[in-house]
Amino acid sequence: PGRFKSPFILQFFLNICELFLQPAELLGDVLREKPQEADGIDSVIVVDNVPQVGPDRLEKLKNVIHKIFSKFGKITNEFYPEADGKTKGYIFLEYSIPSHAHEAVKNADGYKLDKQHTFRVNLFTDFDKYMTISDEWEPPEKQPFKDFGNLRHWLEDPDCRDQYSVIYDSGEKTGIFSNDVKEPIEVEERARWTETYVRWSPKGTYLATFHQRGIALWGGEKFKQIQRFSHQGVQLIDFSPCERYVVTFSPLMDTKDDPQAIIIWDVLTGQKKRGFHCESSAHWPIFKWSPDGKDFSWSPGDNIIAFWVPEDKDIPARVTLMQLPSRNEIRVRNLFNVVDCKLHWQKNGDYLCVKVDRTPKGTQGIVTNFEIFRMREKQVPVDVVEMKEGIIAFAWEPNGSRFAVLHGESPRINASFYHVKSNGKIDLIKMFDKQQANSIFWSPQGQFLVLAGLRSMNGALAFVDTSDCTMMNIAEHYMASDVEWDPTGRFVVTSVSWWSHKVDNAYWLWTFQGRLLQKNNKDRFCQLLWRPRPPSLLSQEQIKAIKKDLKKYSKIFEQKDRLSQSKASKELVDKRRTMMEEYRKYRESAMKMYQEQRPLRLELRGGVDTDDLDSNVDDWEEETIEFFINEEIIPIGDL
Repeated sequence: PGRFKSPFILQFFLNICELFLQPAELLGDVLREKPQEADGIDSVIVVDNVPQVGPDRLEKLKNVIHKIFSKFGKITNEFYPEADGKTKGYIFLEYSIPSHAHEAVKNADGYKLDKQHTFRVNLFTDFDKYMTISDEWEPPEKQPFKDFGNLRHWLEDPDCRDQYSVIYDSGEKTGIFSNDVKEPIEVEERARWTETYVRWSPKGTYLATFHQRGIALWGGEKFKQIQRFSHQGVQLIDFSPCERYVVTFSPLMDTKDDPQAIIIWDVLTGQKKRGFHCESSAHWPIFKWSPDGKDFSWSPGDNIIAFWVPEDKDIPARVTLMQLPSRNEIRVRNLFNVVDCKLHWQKNGDYLCVKVDRTPKGTQGIVTNFEIFRMREKQVPVDVVEMKEGIIAFAWEPNGSRFAVLHGESPRINASFYHVKSNGKIDLIKMFDKQQANSIFWSPQGQFLVLAGLRSMNGALAFVDTSDCTMMNIAEHYMASDVEWDPTGRFVVTSVSWWSHKVDNAYWLWTFQGRLLQKNNKDRFCQLLWRPRPPSLLSQEQIKAIKKDLKKYSKIFEQKDRLSQSKASKELVDKRRTMMEEYRKYRESAMKMYQEQRPLRLELRGGVDTDDLDSNVDDWEEETIEFFINEEIIPIGDL
């Protein structure tokens, strides 16, 4: 303190010391501006696969290169090595600052100049890094194994009950329940388990919870924490189909040099794979995964990507089906006077429906067509279904060749069902008119669906069997906001979420036929999500064999159903089961003692085996003996 003449200078020095003694995570923006030691080459990039030209074409090549690479920052030096009167096919470019060099590597690597030349771009400093790599392979350090228990524990339930998550008490409580016809069975409940909402992974292995600092994954029998991903202010999440990767979005953390709006994580290791910039999350998920989880934006069944390009002056709009990684265009469909297109894949990738909104010349208003691509047929033929009314909703049958459409305007909303036949025709199976519906919910197994009028339509429900297009039941769950099918397609839940409506918050359980089983009122109920099931390990032949022999097990199933439908309370049923189990154990111990005492019985009875006296019943002779007991005479007149 004696060195500082002024107390103001001393206080300033102490403030600076306090600032730089703060944890690093609180000074991210400051530390990024901290000058870094440099050797003068960290702003240099090397561009390979550049055309080899002579002096007559060199100036033109320099102009092209400068035009491409100046987009990433100011270029201060260029060097084109030459040999035998031609450039060598690689060049050196120096930027004013290192961040511009990094941007050039990130965006220009793989740039296709023409058919023969595709740029490969690297930092000059990378060469030193790769040169210092040892030629001797060293095995990675062995990490200790973390046992999280059986992550598929819920699949071993003897009654094959499915599970679901429930958020209630305005988000303060989260519970996991097993579905039962009589009443839900609580599996786990925790206070403030999540700060917003939860998500299940596609196969049901993990439960993701949201927190201000990031995402946590839970699983196993006791729902232990499996993994954490630090992403400040995270709002959205998406899993790859194989559950190997997870994508998170946050609107808070993003810089030009370090993109973190969207981050892709490795689920098993918790490592960040890559970050991306993102200006808007309006169309989430932004990335579409391939069926095997290795790539983005694909058919559900094949490595085929579908996309459409709007009209541009005299060039028509077009829908393209591209096979990857070969990038072979297997089908292109030109479209005219297009306003908008929406792509709807059938769950197995057998069909693609392109909803095309057009404004035909000479007419007013919008006309909608459904362009149906038959993906499994040669040359991918396309059928067209023209709709003359506005489209409210469209949905494919998950495991079939039918689709449902809601069209028209309230109060004359129609529900139409179509069948894509193998002979190249699309038949209208049935149309229900004057429906109170704005959403279509197919059962995961197909055939059955619910037409629902959610929110503004007061929760009108219609349960439909599309095999013969019959209305099985018409019901209502007033102000219902959500409909969720269970993975088996046997049950469906309708709910009124506190997030959308502040009163009558509850979830109701129905059978697929529309019979109401339960009304579960939860204070400020928010969300219900069924836990997905992984695909069956059985082959199609094995599944067919099981269905064929299903009658063998019908008596067992019917007995369990009768027991579950009994009016006896759960406690009484459990008590009876306990008593039956105790009797079984007692009987086994008595039989064991009976067998152990056999030698003693033989000894006491002079070697006569009395255990087998009842074994020769066929040799017995039956003799009937009658004898007088009593006689009583009752006069009739006294009666």
